[in-house]
Amino acid sequence: MFVNDKVLIGKNSNEELFIVPSMANRHGLITGASGSGKTITLKVMAESFSSMGVPVFLADIKGDLAGTCMPGESSEKIKERLDSIGITNFEFKGFPVVFWDVFAKSGHPIRTTLQEVGSTILSRMLGLNETQEGVLAIVFKIAKEEGYEIIDLKDLRLILQYVAENSKDYTIKYGNVASQSIGSIQRNLVMLEEQGGDYFFGEPAIDINDFIKNNENGLGNINILHSVELYKKPDLYACFLLWLLSSLNEKLPEVGDMDKPKMVFFFDEAHLLFNELPSFMLTQVIQIVKLIRSKGIGLYFISQSPNDIPAEILAQLGNKVQHNLRAYTPAEQKAIKAISDSFRSNPEFDTQEAILSLGTGEALVSFLNEKGEPNVVQKATILPPQSLMGAIDDSLRLMVVSRSPIHGKYDTVIDRESAFEILSTQMEEKKAQEEAIQQEKEEAKAQKEEEKIKREEERKKKQEEREKEKAKKNTVQYKIGKAAERTANSALSTIGRKVANELFKSFFK
Repeated sequence: MFVNDKVLIGKNSNEELFIVPSMANRHGLITGASGSGKTITLKVMAESFSSMGVPVFLADIKGDLAGTCMPGESSEKIKERLDSIGITNFEFKGFPVVFWDVFAKSGHPIRTTLQEVGSTILSRMLGLNETQEGVLAIVFKIAKEEGYEIIDLKDLRLILQYVAENSKDYTIKYGNVASQSIGSIQRNLVMLEEQGGDYFFGEPAIDINDFIKNNENGLGNINILHSVELYKKPDLYACFLLWLLSSLNEKLPEVGDMDKPKMVFFFDEAHLLFNELPSFMLTQVIQIVKLIRSKGIGLYFISQSPNDIPAEILAQLGNKVQHNLRAYTPAEQKAIKAISDSFRSNPEFDTQEAILSLGTGEALVSFLNEKGEPNVVQKATILPPQSLMGAIDDSLRLMVVSRSPIHGKYDTVIDRESAFEILSTQMEEKKAQEEAIQQEKEEAKAQKEEEKIKREEERKKKQEEREKEKAKKNTVQYKIGKAAERTANSALSTIGRKVANELFKSFFK
């Protein structure tokens, strides 16, 4: 509840426990075991910020936050809780909700471009090793320098193919681009597409400022990301959160200290954000968490244990709500002691024992005071939410979506000219040129072959003519020889007869 210009979260027998609006952007933490009441606390905070005129963004992992758009309903348990803490001015009401969905089924679509996500976050999304990540970074750099916009997955697939086919041209400037790495990235892209990445990457890209809006009555919009399906793909979910965090830090201007936050983001199941996060990326996240409060953004992490959050980030979370934890092993008991030591102790109770004995809806609470100092930890009963706790039917969700001020803005996918279209045209032109050159070569070769055959035929023809001429000459010479021989023989015969006759005559004289 937003009461007396403060965010009322809980109450005990002695006092009401508030988050001071000017300290709300000092970030916060909600932790506790499953079923201990973390979601209720998240919901109460989100409603209070909305009432204060601060927009909120949160992920609905179980589908039970959608009821925030409807007034809550009284019950015996709620009455008992309100009576036990002496709240008399409680009012059930609904809040302005904007539904979002990466898969564009249960809310307005959220899309962004691959070049906005960048190679670093995409590498984690794809589960790439260090070498493959380096190759992907080179591909993104080549695309940027050569003017190829990488909007969606088909853009990236084609530019990967383009770089692989022309890798020799880039090796000297960028380093080796192994075809095996390109192949691995391509295979992982197929897996990402099957997980729904083709929905997330595209245009129109989300305008972060659409999250930071109030309704006509001045209440902050509660942006609810439907994450029931998204959460089943933890890598995609975690990388979505990383992208969102990075985008906020990059795109929002510095505003300095404010009377209240410009916006509050809740990161549910925050351990997924940090699981297997490379050290250089963790360093970036830590830097963002430290700096983003100067842009008026409050970050609230929700997880089972504070140990799920890196120590350097945990140190930045000033507003803390700790629900019940269980400790069955020595390691768990040691963790509980470390958690209790992180609070400013209260002499009225043992913090470690209190963590183990809290009931559902109860919590240890420590918020920052006006000076930015942590208050002494207090036991508190968390207020019930003012809106409906639970899911809503599809018809009501559809009605809320259709009445949204951004209805229609992101519904139609835009596929403008980007790397895929440009490279497709270039590759087709190159292929046509290569085919034309190849055809010219084949035609030239065919012409040479034809000329060769023609020359050979001419040679054979001339050879045949020479042989015929020679044969003809030989025939004439033969005939002349025979004629001469006959003539000679005839002459010799005549002479011989004359000689014989003369001899014969002389013999008989």
